Amino acid sequence: MSPLSDPAPSKKDPGESVGKATPAVSSGGCPVHGASQRLTAPSGPRPAETVTQDERGHFHLHSFEAARQVLRSDDVRQAGFMAERVNDVPGLGRAPVLFAEGEHHHEMRRSTARYFTPVAVEGYQDMMARLADRLIADFVARGRANLDDLSLKMAVNVAAQVVGLTSSAVPGMERRVMSFVDDGLDATPDTVHPGGKLRGYINQSKVLSFFLLDVKPAILARRRAPREDLISYLLERGYTDLEILTECLTYGTAGMVTTREFISAAAWHFLSDASLKNEYLHAPEAERHAILQELLRLEPVVSQLYRRTLNDLEVDGVQIPAGSVLTLDLLDTNSDPALLGDSGEQVCPMRTLPRGVQPPVLAFGDGHHRCPGAFLAIRESDVFLRRLLMLDVRLVSPPSVTFNETVRGYELRGFTLALD
Repeated sequence: MSPLSDPAPSKKDPGESVGKATPAVSSGGCPVHGASQRLTAPSGPRPAETVTQDERGHFHLHSFEAARQVLRSDDVRQAGFMAERVNDVPGLGRAPVLFAEGEHHHEMRRSTARYFTPVAVEGYQDMMARLADRLIADFVARGRANLDDLSLKMAVNVAAQVVGLTSSAVPGMERRVMSFVDDGLDATPDTVHPGGKLRGYINQSKVLSFFLLDVKPAILARRRAPREDLISYLLERGYTDLEILTECLTYGTAGMVTTREFISAAAWHFLSDASLKNEYLHAPEAERHAILQELLRLEPVVSQLYRRTLNDLEVDGVQIPAGSVLTLDLLDTNSDPALLGDSGEQVCPMRTLPRGVQPPVLAFGDGHHRCPGAFLAIRESDVFLRRLLMLDVRLVSPPSVTFNETVRGYELRGFTLALD
């Protein structure tokens, strides 16, 4: 098996160098593991500069410090995907919390944080365990399965419980959710999308299907009997059906699609490296989570984050005008030699990081828009992967790796497993 079969095409276009070089810090290699390399994208030379500019005028940030400065800055706002279009939706009074800015965003993050705290996630443990047991039992009964299908069902059902999307009129919510990211829509800011009105009608029909079959039944059920979930909270706050729909679209797709891919990426590493798999299976929970966080650092599902400057901004000595697009290249920031030494492109669980740097580095983002479901994603991945890998699983065919333009990250498909 080649670990880079069908590698994802490189989406980095560093263009003209405009920033200063990052000095490398030698680490002497990984003291714990250090054998596994990145599987979802081919390794290539790093840009010599920390800030570069492409032919479109977008500024690319390649160093951890530069990217973290931007993510924590009040002089930028989110860009790409739905961030710059959601406010144009007719009748939408409140932007979804994942794209909101200012006090509204801060207040909503404080209010909804209770659904994602370690204590809250601990409360989902039994639900996640039962779901994983059902999926693994089905795999055992058939003796063969596509891991990307199993991971999708795991991710969709866990996120649905947290959000409140548990009253669908008909099965198949996972297919309806995936339809939003499977049409190849490029999320890069300022991109002109082909298709015109026809594509718009098709996208509207997908949204309408999701609303009528999944969101509206959940709203009706929560109006009758509120639960401890996001939709119940939004109804309590007086959110309209349209506002709840946009929250479900953003929370749902963010939590479902990305966790699906990470479960597959982590399993690929474990099935390609017997010693890493053994280390994971025999570790206590905290160390298993650390291994998963390290794999996510190396294999960030979303490889590019976008921001637009509200004011002139200086990043690592580079003057960036107001209105500019900033592209944070996470494959570079998460393996920055100034932060990680020369083992940045190796799997090195339990590595020592500077104070204030999280083990996934920037894979969950940073600042006030850091992913609220970070702990949940790691916990549910661990619940599923530990059960899967305790079986005598054989890799029939490694996944093909493609690049999803909508989420700006890898997709792993055709990942076939069998029981010996």
